Amino acid sequence: MRKKNQKGKRGPKPNVVPWPFKQTAHSSANTSTFRHVCAHAHCSPVCVPGSVIQHSARFPYYCIIFHLFYIFYAAYVNSCQLVLKHRTSVSMNFFRGVITGQATGPQPTGAETIQKLCDRVASSTLLEDRRDAVRALKSLSKKYRMEVGTQAMDHLINILQTDRSDSEILGYALDTLYNIICNDEEEEQDESEDENAQKQTDDLGAQFTEKFIQDPEHITLLLTLLEEFDFHVRWPGVKLLTALLKNQGVQVQGIVLVSPMGVSRLMDLLADSREVIRNDGLLLLQQLTKGNAAIQKIVAFENAFERLLEIISDEGCSDGGIVVEDCLLLLLNLLKNNSSNQNFFKEGSYIQKMKPWFEVGDDNSGWSAQKVTNLHLMLQLVRVMVSPVNSPGATASCQKSMYQCGLLQQLCTILMATGVPADILTETINTVSEVIRGSQVNQDYFASVNAPSNPPRPAIVVLLMSMVNERQPFVLRCAVLYCFQCFLYRNQKGQGEIVSTLLPSTIDANSISAGQLLCGGLFSVDSLSNWCAAVALAHALQDNLTQKEQLLRVQLATSLGKPPVSLLQQCTNILSQGSKVQTRVGLLMLLCTWISNCPIAVTHFLHNQDNVPFLTAQISENLGEDERLVQGLCALLLGICIYYNDNSLENYTKEKLKQLIEKRIGKENFVEKLGFITKHELYSRAALKPQPIFPSPEQMLFDHEFTKLVKELEGVITKAVHKSSEEDKKEEEVKKTLEQHDNIVTQYKELIREQDAQIQELKEQVASMTTQTDQMQATISQQLSQIQQHKDQYNILKLKLGKDSQSQPSTQADGSQVNGLQTEELSQLREELEELRKQHTLLQTQVGDKDALIDSLKSAAQTSESSGGGSANTELLQESQAGLEQQLASATSTVAILQTEKSKLQSELQESKKEQDDLLMLLADQDQKIHGLKQRLKDLGEPVEDEDDIDAREQTSDEEDEDED
Repeated sequence: MRKKNQKGKRGPKPNVVPWPFKQTAHSSANTSTFRHVCAHAHCSPVCVPGSVIQHSARFPYYCIIFHLFYIFYAAYVNSCQLVLKHRTSVSMNFFRGVITGQATGPQPTGAETIQKLCDRVASSTLLEDRRDAVRALKSLSKKYRMEVGTQAMDHLINILQTDRSDSEILGYALDTLYNIICNDEEEEQDESEDENAQKQTDDLGAQFTEKFIQDPEHITLLLTLLEEFDFHVRWPGVKLLTALLKNQGVQVQGIVLVSPMGVSRLMDLLADSREVIRNDGLLLLQQLTKGNAAIQKIVAFENAFERLLEIISDEGCSDGGIVVEDCLLLLLNLLKNNSSNQNFFKEGSYIQKMKPWFEVGDDNSGWSAQKVTNLHLMLQLVRVMVSPVNSPGATASCQKSMYQCGLLQQLCTILMATGVPADILTETINTVSEVIRGSQVNQDYFASVNAPSNPPRPAIVVLLMSMVNERQPFVLRCAVLYCFQCFLYRNQKGQGEIVSTLLPSTIDANSISAGQLLCGGLFSVDSLSNWCAAVALAHALQDNLTQKEQLLRVQLATSLGKPPVSLLQQCTNILSQGSKVQTRVGLLMLLCTWISNCPIAVTHFLHNQDNVPFLTAQISENLGEDERLVQGLCALLLGICIYYNDNSLENYTKEKLKQLIEKRIGKENFVEKLGFITKHELYSRAALKPQPIFPSPEQMLFDHEFTKLVKELEGVITKAVHKSSEEDKKEEEVKKTLEQHDNIVTQYKELIREQDAQIQELKEQVASMTTQTDQMQATISQQLSQIQQHKDQYNILKLKLGKDSQSQPSTQADGSQVNGLQTEELSQLREELEELRKQHTLLQTQVGDKDALIDSLKSAAQTSESSGGGSANTELLQESQAGLEQQLASATSTVAILQTEKSKLQSELQESKKEQDDLLMLLADQDQKIHGLKQRLKDLGEPVEDEDDIDAREQTSDEEDEDED
């Protein structure tokens, strides 16, 4: 220890070490060692981290001053970290100015700061330093997106690969990568105009995403990090992968698809108990499943349907929030245009779990916007399962399931409920339309639904009232039209019910019918109502010849004092009055559908002398662009009159109509006008889907089913117009020949069906006979075995009886032994004889059944031969006849074998019966001898037991044994 100085003088206190040093040891009285443990890499090369600097005690203040400089330097580094955290800028010049008194210099730019931070991430050996640098890069990644993405991406990826043990630095790195790749983040509000001007206009997210996925291992690394349960790693990892999928979806999907267990790892996100990760996992899976059927199948078979439906149920179904919407969007991705997933959804009984979604109460007012969105998506999900673009078999199966589980009934309840928002009501109508389309059971149920009105009205009538009401929304009217079309699609029963409401015998003046509403709309002043009613009525006639003829009977009263006119004539009258284009197009489509493939309707149309001149005048005129479609439809109507003409009207035969076209219009001009239909821009749009979807009422011109009719008739009408009379005659002859040939073919088909049925019946009989033959052979073998046994027993018995008859009993013991032996054998022989009689009776019964079967087979074979003889003119019938004869020959051979076996069996039975009779004779003689011997023993005074005594003694012995047991 150092001594104190003299009084009045002050020196350094011994053992006092200025901060941050501490005295660690004493080497002598004059020297001391000070230890400074440095924790900053920036102090190098003066001192390295963890080094010990020893200084002489004679120069302590020089050492303090020397190290204070590095302390300020270290403080500067720490201040830089704080500056970056709080988005401020402090330069080292400040510290330099504090020490030296100099003024501060210029501030470093953002790029320079980012470069220094990247160097620090790359060179620092301490994890804390790298973590602080990555945290600083994260805070700058939004403001300096381009600089951070360009300079730091490789370093950040390296952090993900090397610092897997520290979740905090991983989280900072993932957040930084997300900020530079994602395009959805809003920019900071305090950015200056100069910095905004320096931003690139290109899509930086796509560029950085492409750079990130250049090495597929980066995606694999990210998938591996998602297995970490730590929130600070998993959540930013989910967001980063979602951003990558948004920017480069196809490429990232391909990498995830080939990555081992890649999709399965992502599916685990749905089971995460933290809702933030689970919800963002839903968004990730939405992006992952877009447009990739392979990934959609894998996700579906990873039990996605079960998990998503559970989340929807837990969140409150349609009353749930945005999470329900995300689940429904993911379900739509998995099911839309994916037949495999749709079948899996149906087979998994998930359709039945959708029913609770559509349970609504009596009070439907005040629906939230989220509930409307959720229910809208739920309805779309139902439509995906029964979409007309799906395979007919799959659609029919889903429609059946929806009816059986009550889902259709629930939808009809919403349809008839009050207070439902307009867009939900419209989508519900569209959904019900596709659930009943082409399904007879569902269509019949829909026809039975009544609206809750007083008096109750059918739902169809209520919907038609909305369709022809011009005050209803346009989309709602389109939905009602689509529902009516789907109700009549391949539903001849429904078509007949609609047409019957127009017939005079079924009109009820006290109620409004569907037919009355259609007629009212057909002749309304509203052109859209005209078009909708005309198309709806055309669907009531689609592919139904009976209803086309029935509709000719409909008579309309136009005004008082005038005779009624037919519906057909009234349509042509309105057409000739020059109404709006939409009205005329609707009426022309109705007329074309009505008279196509119906010669009687063509005759009725041509019977009006004004119709043909009107059509030729419309076609021959040079009208404007808007009238071209009407001209094309008039040409189609006139062409139908030619093609389906039965020449019953002398003035309007096929030949005369073609001459009229050639003289008034010109064949080439006629064909050109006919082509105006398919060249119209709205024609191709209507041909895509059955649902009538139009952006505005003015563009509502074509019907989907009518486009099919045009496609079918355009070519044949063109050929019919260009054909000469001789070609028509030849064609008529060919048609007659073909009809005769069709009749002959039909007859042969019926004959072949009958013979197929007979052959099938004979095959069944042959199979039955084969089975019975096998049974008979088994029975015969069994009978032969039993007969042989009886023969052996009979021979043994004869030998015994012969010996017994020669020897006489001399003692009581001998008599008892003979008596006991003969009694046992006699009982056994009686039982065997009775069994043999039963088998004999059974065998006779089987032989009788076999005789009856053989007779029926012979009769069937004779019938087949007689029916097959008439069809020997065709090769097919010859082949079937040859096969039948072969089967009959085989059956005949089988019958012959059975008859032979039957004869042999009968002879053996006769022989067995004869031997049994001989055996009975011997037994009777033996009984007499035994009886005589017993009598002699009694006369001699010997006790003799009868059979009754022996049986009683045996019974008593058995009872005693039971008591002992």
